[in-house]
Amino acid sequence: MSIQLGIIGFGYMGKWHLNNAPRVEGVKVVAAYDIDAARVAAAREAGLRGYDSLSDFLRDEEINLVLVATPNDSHCELVCAALAAGKHVISEKPPAMSLAELDKMIATAEAHGRIFTVHQNRRWDKDFRTVKAVLESGELGNVYAVRSTLHGARGAMFGWRAEPEHGGGMIYDWGVHFVDQLLNLFGYDNVKSVLCRTAKVKTPDVEDYFTLILDFKAGFYAQIEIGTFVLKPNPRWLVTGDKGTLWIRDFSCDEGGVICVNEGVHGEAAPIMTTSGPTRTFAPRAKEEINEHPLPQIEPDLREYYANLRDAIDGKAEPIVKTSQVRSVFRVLEAAFESAKTGRQVLL
Repeated sequence: MSIQLGIIGFGYMGKWHLNNAPRVEGVKVVAAYDIDAARVAAAREAGLRGYDSLSDFLRDEEINLVLVATPNDSHCELVCAALAAGKHVISEKPPAMSLAELDKMIATAEAHGRIFTVHQNRRWDKDFRTVKAVLESGELGNVYAVRSTLHGARGAMFGWRAEPEHGGGMIYDWGVHFVDQLLNLFGYDNVKSVLCRTAKVKTPDVEDYFTLILDFKAGFYAQIEIGTFVLKPNPRWLVTGDKGTLWIRDFSCDEGGVICVNEGVHGEAAPIMTTSGPTRTFAPRAKEEINEHPLPQIEPDLREYYANLRDAIDGKAEPIVKTSQVRSVFRVLEAAFESAKTGRQVLL
């Protein structure tokens, strides 16, 4: 069965899906609904059936998959309405404003026998897939610390993403992706505790900076740091194990590498001088003690997301982004908000 996609919310991301979903064989965008007349007109100009009535949109029998790409606070109502109308549904992230809302959406999908999933597109980022490949190779040994960082210089948050009533803020905007990435790497039920701190640096009503520490049951920790106003960014990834270190400068993976110890080669720790005295402990390793090689060449294909959904609707596959995974991510996000509010570590 081919996908006949209808889009709710023909804004920035709605148009992105219009341009990208049809790149997959068997996927066609056929309709869009929006409360903004100008966007309905834009949908019609793009060759879609443009609706200004949600009920009329949901009665369109050709649509078998609905994408909800509206502000976060409207997701639950729209997702449940589309599921009740017999449509399979994708929600843009985050899918809900609370775990209770998310559970309602999952229950509605189960009640109507329809697929409900979330557009966690950052699973196809080149940097993330590169980290995944290096970890799977085992060359870093036992990982004991991970830093996942995103720094912007503009201090900007656009539109409703700066408005708390619509679910704005960096935790929901980007934190949802980075938590999903880390849980995808290390297990969706393996977080033991959460500690979070937030700041409103350039955006008065929502957090535009946060740092989030996830303590994993396996005995290591991961730190996410996201800020919109950092004029000298840290590396996107720094992963440290007992045999090596992985670093990646940014999304492009143009800069980075894997540095491992040459087993059995031991050089002298030549002291280095600081302004107040020498140190051998933090002296660099000699060149012959280490082996550095470039990042593996990974080329993810985001088309896999819609191809998988096409097959899932046909009963040939399970959705890549499962509701159980989405729920685990949301538990961490709720704990992050609680930790930021109370100033305390939150146990899961």
